Amino acid sequence: MNLKSALALAFGLAVAGASNAATELVIATVNNGHMIEMQKLTKFFEQANPDITIKWVTLEEGVLRQRVTTDIATKGGQFDIMTIGMYETPIWGKKGWLKPLKFDPAYDVDDLLPPIRAGLTVDDKLYAAPFYGESSMLMYRKDLTEKAGITFGERPTWEQVRDAAAKIHDPNNGVYGICLRGKPGWGDNMGPITTLVNSFGGQIFDMKWRPQFESKPWKDGISFYVDLMKKYGPPGSAGNSFNEILALYNAGKCGMWVDATIAASFITDPKQSKVADKVAFAQGPTSATAKGANWLWAWALGIPAGTKNTEAAQKFITWATSKDYINLVAKEKGWAAVPTGTRKSTYANPEFLKAAVFAEAEKKAIDSSNPNDSTLPKSPYVGVQFAAIPEFQAIGVAVGQQMTAALAGKSSVEAALKAGQVAADREMRKAGYYK
Repeated sequence: MNLKSALALAFGLAVAGASNAATELVIATVNNGHMIEMQKLTKFFEQANPDITIKWVTLEEGVLRQRVTTDIATKGGQFDIMTIGMYETPIWGKKGWLKPLKFDPAYDVDDLLPPIRAGLTVDDKLYAAPFYGESSMLMYRKDLTEKAGITFGERPTWEQVRDAAAKIHDPNNGVYGICLRGKPGWGDNMGPITTLVNSFGGQIFDMKWRPQFESKPWKDGISFYVDLMKKYGPPGSAGNSFNEILALYNAGKCGMWVDATIAASFITDPKQSKVADKVAFAQGPTSATAKGANWLWAWALGIPAGTKNTEAAQKFITWATSKDYINLVAKEKGWAAVPTGTRKSTYANPEFLKAAVFAEAEKKAIDSSNPNDSTLPKSPYVGVQFAAIPEFQAIGVAVGQQMTAALAGKSSVEAALKAGQVAADREMRKAGYYK
C-alpha cells in the first residue's frame, strides 16, 4: 500500500471513529438525595441511548449556584445541562441564556403542577423542566409532642412552635427543640428566614424597590429567629444547611424542623431515619399573616444557550423529568422515594399516596404558595423567599452572611440588619432602581 492510500485509509478510520464516538453530556447538579439517585439510574438512560454518555459534576448547593451562574454569564460552555431553580430560570430565559425546551405529547406538559410550571416559564415557553418541586412545612416528632401534651393545628403559629421547642428541648438526651438552617446563602438560610419574616408582615423591597431590612417585621422576625435558635437549637447551627439538618433529624436529634417539603421523603424512610415512624407534618408557621409563610421552589434541568449538544441534552431532560422516570424510581426504590412536587399524576396515584404519608401536606403547601402575592404589604417583585431580579443573588448572599453573624453571636441583630440594608441599598442604587 502506498503512502497516499495508507493516509487515506487512516483518515477514513479516524472520521468513522469520530462519527461513532458517543456525545458526552456534562451535567452540573446539587448533592441532594434525589439527584444522587438520578446518577445511579443514569445507566438505564445510557443503555437506551448508547450514543450518549453522561458526566456528572455534583456540587454543594452554594457552590453549584456560583459555578453555573459564572459559567452561563461568561458563556464558559462547561456544562450541557444545569440544575437551576425558579430564581434563575425566568431571569436567564429572558436574557436568552437558556434554550427553550420542546416536548412531545407523550411527555404531557399539562401534567406539571401549575405553580411549578409557571415559575419555570417565560412568554409561554418552558426554559427548565422540574426534576422535583417543593414548598416548606413544619416537620415534627409526634412522639415528643404527644409526651409534652402539645397538639398542632394544620398551620401553627411561630409562637406555638417556640413554646413547643421549649417543652421538647432536651439536650442532655441529645434532642434539640428545633433545627433551622443557619449557613449563609440566598438559597440557604435566607429561605427559612425570609418566609419567617414574611409571616411577621415583612417584605424584601417596598413598591419603590427600597430594601426593608431595617423595618420592624425584619427586626422582630430576626430577633425571634436568633433567640429561638440560641435557646432551643443544636450547637453549631450557624454552619447547618439542609443536608446537615437532615442528618441530625434522621439521627433523632431534632424535635422540629421547618424546611423543604422534599425532606419528608427522607425522614420517613426507615432505611435512613431512626425516627421514620414518629414524624408528623403541619403547614409553614405563621405570625401576623399566612402570606409567604411557606416558600416555592423547584430544582429543574435547563440547557445553556452555549451547548453544542442541544438534542442530546433535550433527550436526557425529557427522560429525567418524565412520568416514566418517576415510575422507574418507584420500581427500583419504592413509591415513597420518588421525586415529588412536579406532576399531578404522582398525587393521583394510590400507590404513592399509600407510601408517602407526607403527600397531602406537601401538595397543600405547594398549592398555597403564591409568588405573585407573597407579602402582607404590596411588593413589586415575584418570589416568596427571593425576589426574581438579577441583583437579588448578591443581596441575598450579603444579608445571609449578616444573619449568620447574628446567629453565631458575632453581631447584634440590629447591626446585622443595618449592614444588610447598606449592602442592599448599594446594589439597588448601582443597578439604577433609584438614586
